[in-house]
Amino acid sequence: MHRKFIAFIVATAVAITGVSASQARAADAKDILGGLAAIALIGAGVHYYNKEKKKDRATRHQTYTPAPYTPQPVRPLPPRVARYDLPQRCLRTFNGYSQDHPLLGPKCLKKHYKHANSLPQECKVGFWNGQKVKRAYEPACLRQKGYRVVYQ
Repeated sequence: MHRKFIAFIVATAVAITGVSASQARAADAKDILGGLAAIALIGAGVHYYNKEKKKDRATRHQTYTPAPYTPQPVRPLPPRVARYDLPQRCLRTFNGYSQDHPLLGPKCLKKHYKHANSLPQECKVGFWNGQKVKRAYEPACLRQKGYRVVYQ
């Protein structure tokens, strides 16, 4: 609404300026026609500008409907990532170690995990079971090194 008002004020000002100047010089038909032509050009420009704005508004307010979601098929992890997945079946409690904290048995890991030789040695713990020293891997330590126990 304010654009139309401003255009009306400008057009009126141009018209009054043209009429008052032509009256001061003894107005002739050429001056009057020139003023009216200027007003017509300004009006046509304002009309064209408003028409373009309406087109922009019409295209801007169209609703967007996204394509329906189709889930992707589940793929196995690549070998470089799956390498850090330790088998859950090797997780067990040992006599002589805490009953609340299970460990990963090294024999089971060698049998079910092909990268058992590359496990960090600082995560290997030794404990006395009453007859001899047993060794196993601490899951919390392995987790800090990037490994995880997964269900397979």
